[in-house]
Amino acid sequence: MIKNDIALAIEKKSDLNRAKSLSIVEAILDAMKKSLAENEKIEIRGFASLKVVSKKTGYGRDIRRKKQIKIKAGKRIKFRPGQDLKNLSSQ
Repeated sequence: MIKNDIALAIEKKSDLNRAKSLSIVEAILDAMKKSLAENEKIEIRGFASLKVVSKKTGYGRDIRRKKQIKIKAGKRIKFRPGQDLKNLSSQ
């Protein structure tokens, strides 16, 4: 599913046109990006929660050169499915 598919679903369930639906999807995604950039947690009850977590420095293996390499510390987004989403996947 891509952004246009989400906008189409909004368009079908409401009386909005495609452009308005797409602008709503864009506004939601922009707000989510801004929140994650500010290290805020996003919680959509029943669907999922997203939060930024720190990743420690670690070591990996360069297969071609057969050497150990250092992987820099950084941040990543952790996705945790909500209960409703978990129930859907278990059916």
